[in-house]
Amino acid sequence: MQSGEPIRLNDPEYPKVMEVVSRTLRLSVELNNSPDVDQTRRLLSALIGTEMHESTVVFVPFHTNFGRFIHLGKDVFINHGCSFLDMGGITLEDHVLIGPKVSLITENHPLDPADRRALLCKPILIKRNAWIGAAATVLPGITIGENAVVAAGAVVAADVPDNAVVGGVPAKIIKYINN
Repeated sequence: MQSGEPIRLNDPEYPKVMEVVSRTLRLSVELNNSPDVDQTRRLLSALIGTEMHESTVVFVPFHTNFGRFIHLGKDVFINHGCSFLDMGGITLEDHVLIGPKVSLITENHPLDPADRRALLCKPILIKRNAWIGAAATVLPGITIGENAVVAAGAVVAADVPDNAVVGGVPAKIIKYINN
C-alpha cells in the first residue's frame, strides 16, 4: 500500500486490507468511549500496533480507517475529532500539535472513472514542533516542515517549508517565523 502503486478491489491481497480495517473499526468503538487519556493511549497503542510514549496525548473522538501506518513521536498532542486516513503512512515527529477536527488524508483515487475505485496512497510527514490548526486538511504526499504552522481551515496541497506559516485554500505561505 505504501508503494504508491494503485490498490484495486480485485487485488488478491485486498481481503487482508479489509481484515485490518474491520479490526480497526472494532477497536475504534472502545477507543472512542475511553474515559481518560491513559486508557486512550493504551487502546490507541493497540490499534496502531506500537507503544505510544507516555508524553503523547490524544483526545477522543479519534478516527482512523487503518491505524497500522500511524507513527507518533514524543510529546505529541492530538485534539478532539481528528481523522487520520493512514493507508499511505502518517508520521508525526516529536512535539507536534494537532488542532481539533484536523484531517490527515493519505489516500486518493485515480481521475479515470473506469479506475476510480482504486486507491492511490502517499505518506504524510509532519516534522518536529509543527502545529496544525483546527479543521485543517493535509492531502496525500505532503511534508509539513519543522516549526511550521498551518492555519485553521487550511487545505494543504503542497509541501510546507520549515518555519513557514501557511493558510487558505489551497494553503499558501503567509510568512516565516523568525527564531
